[in-house]
Parts: sequence; structure tokens; C-alpha cells
Amino acid sequence: MATVSLTGASEEDAATVFGVLRTGFTTDRSSDDVPQEQPGGRSVVWTAEFEPTQGWIPAGPTPLEGSVSATLQGDHAAVDQLREALGVAFAVDERGTASGDQEQEVDLRLTTKR
Repeated sequence: MATVSLTGASEEDAATVFGVLRTGFTTDRSSDDVPQEQPGGRSVVWTAEFEPTQGWIPAGPTPLEGSVSATLQGDHAAVDQLREALGVAFAVDERGTASGDQEQEVDLRLTTKR
């Protein structure tokens, strides 16, 4: 299991990223639970948990309107599978990592593949 947190994105881009992951991984969110802007102009963090499954890779590149900051946190295998899937769908720039015995955290910047 891994937690995916998205920031710095429009609700449409957050929905796109979660949609890509939802097509192949079990999540704690229902399909009609999509990101929505909150009133007040505050920074928004969208979070969902995913259970990666072996052997699933997205169909191919998926466009985004802008960039999305994504933080993946969980066990090593789950984070690696999520990062691999995101790398097929989007251009991924790794911004930093922190690793422990049983968990790791990876900060990514996602954009449209060119």
C-alpha cells in the first residue's frame, strides 16, 4: 500500500493522475470521488491510497494541463510500482527521496510527455 499526495495542480490534472492510477491499482477512493477545489484560495493537497498490482502498466502517455507535484509514500515495492506506472503516463522529474527500512518517500514533478 502506498499513499499518493498531489499538490500544485488543477483539480482536472489531479483527477487525471488519480484516474491513470485507478485503472490498474486498487484505491481507497470510489470512482465518483474526484478532486474538487475548496473555497478560500488555500493550497490544496489531494490524497489517495493505492495498492499496486504486479504486471500492470498504463497504456501510454496521458496529457496534463500543467505540472503536478506528487509525493509517494509507502513500502518500497508499492512506491516503485507507482513510480514506474507514472513514468509511462507522464514525464517524471524526481525531486527527492527518503528511505527507511520498510518505507520510502519519493517527491516527483509530473508533466506531459513530449
